[in-house]
Formats: sequence, structure tokens, C-alpha cells
Amino acid sequence: MSFKIYTKTGDKGTTGLFGGARVSKHAIRIEAYGTTDELNSHTGLLRDQVEKEEIRSALLAVQHELFVIGSNLAKDPDSDLTVPALESGIVTSLEEAMDKMDNELAPLKSFILPGGHPIVSQAHICRVVCRRAERRVVALAETEVVPEEIVIFLNRLSDYFFVLARYLGKTLEVEEIKWQAKSPE
Repeated sequence: MSFKIYTKTGDKGTTGLFGGARVSKHAIRIEAYGTTDELNSHTGLLRDQVEKEEIRSALLAVQHELFVIGSNLAKDPDSDLTVPALESGIVTSLEEAMDKMDNELAPLKSFILPGGHPIVSQAHICRVVCRRAERRVVALAETEVVPEEIVIFLNRLSDYFFVLARYLGKTLEVEEIKWQAKSPE
């Protein structure tokens, strides 16, 4: 017997949560884990472009944690179903990686624009999608219980992507594009 990816159960605009409840496809919970899934895909694209194994490995670890977050957010809050928890120490690992990269970067003295190289741009796309995922999760947490470590991880992860974008630019010898404020006319 083969497994079919389509079920037709969502044809009327609802989707099922882990544990059975059906909710609208535009529910904030669906937005939260859908945006997390989008971030995971963008992170995979970034990982595919990076050559340095240490960074590829870190990004793969991030992808695994994003999948854990997705499973937590996709779980029916009224269900007794057990889902994995975030890896302990993952936030500390992100902070240590940022500190290590930041030690090799020039101090940031102005705003910078995304760009200069496709890999740098992809890291910035990860950063902004991560911020959107964080906003969706925070909105969900205003009405339902969300593990606090999910918000903390997403907040730190967006910082990681920013530092990573700068670091990748440095390793690729790409000059940062400084934002130039225009004078009011």
C-alpha cells in the first residue's frame, strides 16, 4: 500500500493539528508553524550554498530545531500527544557561534543593506523570515500557551542570521553596502 500526500481533508479551508483538532488554514497557529517551515526551507537553501562545513553543520542543527518548533506549534494544545522539546543549550550554541564570528568582523558603525552576494542575501532572507516567524509565534503566545524557549530561540536565531550574513560577506570578500540617508528636501 502506498501513501498518498493528498488527503482532500483541507479542501474546505481547514487543516488538522497533531492530536486531531481541525482549524482554519489562516489561524495564527497555522501562520506560526507555516512561517517556521518557510524559514526552514530558506535555511536549507542557505546551507546548500555555504561551503564551510562548520557553518553547514550549524545550519543543519538549526533546521532540526526549526522542525521541532514546527511540531510543537502544530500540536493541538488540548491533546496529550507528546512532541520533542528544543535541544537544551541550542541558544547558547547560537550565542557562541555569533561571538566567534563577531570576533572576526569590523565593528558595525552604520546600518547595512542586504546584498553584495547571493549567499549574503540568502542569509538576510533567513533573518527577515525568522523575524516574521517570531512575530507570528508571539501573536500566538498572546492567546495560547507557547513554550517560552521557542520565542527565545527565534529571537536569537534572527541575530545569528544577521551576524552570519556579515561573516559570509567577509569570507567572500564582499564589501558591506552601507545605508545612505537622504537629506529631506
